[in-house]
Amino acid sequence: MQVNKPIPKTDGIDHTLTLIKQGFHFLPQTRKKLSSDIFETRLMGKKAICMAGKEAAEMFYDNTIFKRKGAAPLPLKQTLLGQGGVHGLDGEQHKQRKRMHLSLITPERLEAMKNIALQELDAKAKTWENKKQVILFDELNEILTRAGLKWAGIPLEEKDVKERTEELTHMVDSFGGSVSRYRNGKRARDNHEKWLKDIIKKIRAGKYRPPAYTPAYIVSNHHEPNGKLLDLQTAAVELNNTYRPLLATTYWIIFGALALHQYPDTYVKMKKDENDYSHMFAQEVRRFYPFAPAMAAKVKKSFYWQDHHFKKDLLVVLDLYGTNMHEDDWESPNEFKPERFTNWKGSPFSFVPQGGGDHHIGHRCAGEWLTVMVMRSFFKYFVSNLSYDVPDQDLSFNLNRMPTLPNSHFIMKNVKRTKDSIEDLKLDIQTRPVI
Repeated sequence: MQVNKPIPKTDGIDHTLTLIKQGFHFLPQTRKKLSSDIFETRLMGKKAICMAGKEAAEMFYDNTIFKRKGAAPLPLKQTLLGQGGVHGLDGEQHKQRKRMHLSLITPERLEAMKNIALQELDAKAKTWENKKQVILFDELNEILTRAGLKWAGIPLEEKDVKERTEELTHMVDSFGGSVSRYRNGKRARDNHEKWLKDIIKKIRAGKYRPPAYTPAYIVSNHHEPNGKLLDLQTAAVELNNTYRPLLATTYWIIFGALALHQYPDTYVKMKKDENDYSHMFAQEVRRFYPFAPAMAAKVKKSFYWQDHHFKKDLLVVLDLYGTNMHEDDWESPNEFKPERFTNWKGSPFSFVPQGGGDHHIGHRCAGEWLTVMVMRSFFKYFVSNLSYDVPDQDLSFNLNRMPTLPNSHFIMKNVKRTKDSIEDLKLDIQTRPVI
């Protein structure tokens, strides 16, 4: 880890607009310019320390010295995360709410999600055979909306599929700083939560009875440490948190399709899937391609680290993308090499696509197992159950945009299903950490 002392500062009054304009480039390029993995700047009118790398991540995810309450910008809570959910909790309240989310990710429920998602993918693929072209990003958003809501035990009428898909898509696409995307995301979240609150009311009144193992049942009936049910608004946020992250998987699946196209040897290896190659491939997609640029926290109590005084309530930002690409921890980080994850025994703080550290007590995403399982299943389906052409198109992606994906949204032509069965798409489902 490279640290200049005293910790360098950026020029200028505030760099919030620069961060929005430069996107994924801002933190890595500023670190390079200042020759330091830690630097001081101002964001949203407040002093902030930005940092990257394994040591920084390990410190950042220490819950004894950092808190999440008040760290996330209000626009992010109003669109992507929701207000009052697990992302902004600390201490025992966070642990208790996190246990609720982790209780949903059993081997049986992972298997259920895999099967549901593959069934929705296969049903949609049947329609692709009659289309001149398929815009994969749009199709995946609908597939994963259907799959996520079905897995969660939430009733979805066919007439509402388009609306629910658009709501979830806008939520996930909202965090990049665009005013129009923020407005779309906030409107989408407000509408979606209103819909969920009606469903939760029906569950609590006994008018709708989802299976007891589903998120709809578990979240609706979850009691806080004080013995009371979650208030209706928070319950809607947390129910949304059980499946909305699945829509973020769309971006990584698109990038995985891009990698299969641009690195033909990976296509052959995926088809064979020897030595758990589909797992390694999915992990490398999550490391190599960007989704979330950074995470924020606030100092819970003052401490010194790297000879710098981290005062109470100081805003600290961890560069997730930069940590996944850090040269101290990854050999040739700018190369796409799934084999780097062969029997990988690396640190949960150097690989942080969905947060770092421990799933059970930390702020690492509880849905990480679902993400990897769905990615692996879909990649195997693409190579084993489909044939398709990738026509000339703009497959470049802009790191100034958050989140980003290929400009063409990945177009496919001449799509044909090569198998009528998805039963042979077997995967080893474990509750081990996916890192």
